[in-house]
Amino acid sequence: MGQLEGKTAIVTGSSRGIGADVAHLLAAEGAAVVINYRQKAPRANKVVSTIEAAGGRAVAVGADLTDATGAEALVSAAKEAFGGLDVLVLNASGGMEAAMGEGYALRLNRDAQVDLLKTAAEVMPAGSRVVFVTSHQAHFINTVETMPEYEAVARSKRAGEDALRELVPELEQKGISLVVVSGDMIEGTVTATLLDRANPGAIEARRAEAGRLYSVQEFAAEIVATVSADVPSGHTEYVGGAGTFLQ
Repeated sequence: MGQLEGKTAIVTGSSRGIGADVAHLLAAEGAAVVINYRQKAPRANKVVSTIEAAGGRAVAVGADLTDATGAEALVSAAKEAFGGLDVLVLNASGGMEAAMGEGYALRLNRDAQVDLLKTAAEVMPAGSRVVFVTSHQAHFINTVETMPEYEAVARSKRAGEDALRELVPELEQKGISLVVVSGDMIEGTVTATLLDRANPGAIEARRAEAGRLYSVQEFAAEIVATVSADVPSGHTEYVGGAGTFLQ
């Protein structure tokens, strides 16, 4: 019996990368998992198949979180497929993609996060947990400069974190806790690859400064650990290299 047996989780942006690994680990702990994707259904279905092959339960749901119907689609899927919702991992983020339009980063990294949390909180019982995934570069953007190529995204993610934290008192009245997981640049992620392409040597430079960078699998394990961690609502869990930002 895993720690999350009988629980249901939604993991946004979980058809690949960190989100997919988080989904696999949650399923291994016994949770039924809603896999969220925006466009790549085959990739999301592969995550579901892998979870099911290991004896877990999962369903893939296509939902653009910046669309008005996205949040309701995910929450409805959790209720219909598994009977409820106990864990919400807000992993999806973006803003460096080309051709997504002006203001996309803020719509995804702030507005969509708040909309999904408010929708989910309506059905989450007392004892539920929400985990917001961010980066040190975004979490500390008001005190530590980041690469120019990432600044707009970092500020939108910090705006999202701030907006979510404003909901903590309301969540606490419902018995729902919010935890923020802030990670350093993660090896192998789309964002790290795009940053290194825009600013050659960025990954190597950050690795040298931090000592080492976490892999996707390692960071996903840290995120999943916070789902059951005995920490207060509003807690920030720093994963890798935070010392250089906290000085």
